[in-house]
This record gives sequence, structure tokens and C-alpha cells, in this order.
Amino acid sequence: MIYKPETVLITGATGDFGYAFAKRFAAVGSKLVLHGRSQDKLDNLKSKLLAEYSALEIATLCFDIADIEAMELGFASLAAPFDAIDLLINNAGGAFGQSPADEAKLSDWLGMIEINNKGLVAMTHFVLKGMRKRGKGHIINIGSTAGNYPYPGGHVYCASKAFVKQFSLSLRADLYSKNIRVTNIEPGMVHTQFSLVRFDGDAKAADAVYANTDPLTADDVAESVFWSACLPEHMNINRIELMPTRQAPGPLVVDRD
Repeated sequence: MIYKPETVLITGATGDFGYAFAKRFAAVGSKLVLHGRSQDKLDNLKSKLLAEYSALEIATLCFDIADIEAMELGFASLAAPFDAIDLLINNAGGAFGQSPADEAKLSDWLGMIEINNKGLVAMTHFVLKGMRKRGKGHIINIGSTAGNYPYPGGHVYCASKAFVKQFSLSLRADLYSKNIRVTNIEPGMVHTQFSLVRFDGDAKAADAVYANTDPLTADDVAESVFWSACLPEHMNINRIELMPTRQAPGPLVVDRD
């Protein structure tokens, strides 16, 4: 490790990815700002981390990522040193449903846009102000290979992650001369609660996604995030696309008579 972020804000911190990211940066003594929708879950996460790292400094932010007014109030409540965010990990997100587009629920579509895009953009907006003022920072967005390779039933989820990729690259175009780094991490199949949420709690359908193969783990993705964040400040990793060894992009499909 060459560079250590002093203060790390992780959105969606109470999920599998968020916990893995928090553990990784806790291990090197970064101050943590943990965001989530449930204060009980945030308090539980804080207790787990402090049980292992007793000297760790932790603040929490509790609001719905799509509630911009609550987000603004949350940032206003952050006291020093937690208000000086060195690293923002835009992790909060989700996929809802995998029905064909003509059978999908509009509420699922709009929900994904609210969380995966609107929330991510707003978090970036608020944190970027401080980074610009201090003349340094790093934004790591958690994208997906779904933003690169379409698949049946992916429709809005794939589109939302393609947005995240393009937003990340466009941020780079604006911030390259301002000592603010931007990285998009694009995982493929990772064994988390992701599919359980997607299939609305259907454990059988969720388990089938990961059956008879060797998916990545949240800790694997955390290593990619940590490595990107701890490189020398003059180095910027634009994108990392990672998949399990046993996963690869599929061929184009053709409908035949």
C-alpha cells in the first residue's frame, strides 16, 4: 500500500459489498462514514467493526439514497474530521426483477434508476464540492459487467450500469486536471444477496444463479477497490472489469425460423 485514504464514505454499507469494503479499509485505519437506510443495521455494522478494530473512527449516515433532501441534511450533519471525504465509494444500488421488458413492472424500472443513477449522481455532487475545495479525492463507482454486455431481462439494470460507466468516464474528462481520481469497478457474477433481492426473496431462484460454478465473492471485489484506491496519487485506474474465471461474455444470439 502506497497511499491510504484518510476518510472513506461507503454508500450501501450494510450490504455484502459495503461490509467487505468497510472491513478492508478498517484494516488500514481509515476513518469510515457508513451510509445505509436502516439505523439499526448501521449500528450493528459499526459494532461488528469496532469489535475487531477498537480504535476505528466511524460515523453513520442514515437516509434513502434517492431522497435528495435527506441526503443534503445528512451531509450537513457530518462534523470534522468525517466531513473531509478522501474516497467516495458509490456502492448503493440494486436490480429488481428479470422479466422480459414487455412483462416488467414500471415500478421496478423506475426504482433502479432512482437508486443506481439518481442517488449515485447526487452523492457524487455533494462529495465533489469538498474534494474540489481541498484539491484532492477519489470517486470509485461500483458498476457492473451488465453495463457492457446486455442479457435477456437486463433492460433497465444494464442501462443503469452503462450510465454509471459513461458518467465515470465523463467525470474523468472534467477532473483529470484537478487531482481528483475516478474509477469504475465492473464486477461480473458475485455471490451476494444481489439475486435474492432481484428475485424478491425467492431463495431457490437466487441460489440457481450461483449453482455449480465458482462466482466471485464480495471480498474479491473489495480487493479491486482497495488496490485502486491505494495506488500512488498520480495514478488513476479508469476501469476494472472483473469476472470469475468460469464466466465470460456470451455470443450474439440469432432468432431463426
